[in-house]
Amino acid sequence: MSAVPQPYQTDVTVEPVDSKADRDRFVKFQWQIYRDDPHWVPPLYMERRDFVDPARHPFFKHGVVELFLARRYGEVVGRIAAIEDRRYNEFHGTNVGAFGLFECQDDPEVASALLDAAAAWVRARGLGKMLGPIDYSSNYQIGLLVEGFEQDPYVMMAYNPRYYVPLIEGAGFTKAKDLWAFELDPGKDPDPKVARIADKIRQKEGIRVRCADMKDYAAEVARIKRVYNAAWEKNWGFVPFTDEEFDHLARDMKAIVKPELVLIAEVKGEPVAFSMTLPDANQVLKKVGGRLFPTGLFKALYYANKIDRARLVTLGIVEGYRRRGLDAILTLETVRAARRLGLTNGGEVSWTLEDNHLVNRAIEAFGGRRSKVYRVYEREL
Repeated sequence: MSAVPQPYQTDVTVEPVDSKADRDRFVKFQWQIYRDDPHWVPPLYMERRDFVDPARHPFFKHGVVELFLARRYGEVVGRIAAIEDRRYNEFHGTNVGAFGLFECQDDPEVASALLDAAAAWVRARGLGKMLGPIDYSSNYQIGLLVEGFEQDPYVMMAYNPRYYVPLIEGAGFTKAKDLWAFELDPGKDPDPKVARIADKIRQKEGIRVRCADMKDYAAEVARIKRVYNAAWEKNWGFVPFTDEEFDHLARDMKAIVKPELVLIAEVKGEPVAFSMTLPDANQVLKKVGGRLFPTGLFKALYYANKIDRARLVTLGIVEGYRRRGLDAILTLETVRAARRLGLTNGGEVSWTLEDNHLVNRAIEAFGGRRSKVYRVYEREL
């Protein structure tokens, strides 16, 4: 006897996270999605737990976040965060929300249910558009990897399965902006002409480049914060760090910062530009597996000395000193420092806006090759 067709009924439910147990399930779901992915780098579980805890992360002082879990027959099959960044909307005069922390099984029904739940929450707050994926703001992980799945991500950069692209686009999202990453070989000599020009500009303009003073860390952080917030104020997607956010991030990064790779350019003693390059801590995190205890700490200490690649995270120049060669000077000094530290097995410059032609051409002049593309999507509500 053949089965009697039944009317279609979805078996996926999406509900807000409203307990500590569900918040733990939200964090741990990543391990379920990526357990067989050779390129995924497990984050530290305790860091991810604190990231979604309103009592521990400073973003919640000015932003609102709702976490959702998708379940099928009681089993977690997806997660998402719906976000309102009041500071971003005030700064840009916009009326948008965002989704982030998106993880999902390869199932369009689950993805649509998650994205629709986030959109409904954003719409209910009177916001007219949703961007994403953005983990709170552009100061954290942003964008969906759409090109460059063949290698491990560098420190603090996003990574996701290929199938997320059709899932998100199938839910009605279209491209808002692409972000580019460039591979730069620190072991390769820069173009001698570029190097000569950079050194001449440095002498002619009286530019002093120095390393960060780790003994005066708090004051250095304050100086860098002023340059950072001034340098990117007109960029797409930018939102200034609050003092608490910047200090929180600086504390987290202190353990992996190399002062030789945090460079400050000064003119007459005044900081006018800086760059920060980080040793690729993902090479350690991949060995640790997300937990420092009971044995992860020993693995971290062992593998920290084996890091051999780095990521140029940020390079900013205040208005009035742009187009004067400071970017070339800082990049050249960074390459030289990376060599001295033995970080010559790979380097990434990330991320840049696809239409920031001035910066992208400068990276290419140093031998940079575009290696990854991250996409921010949008959907009108």
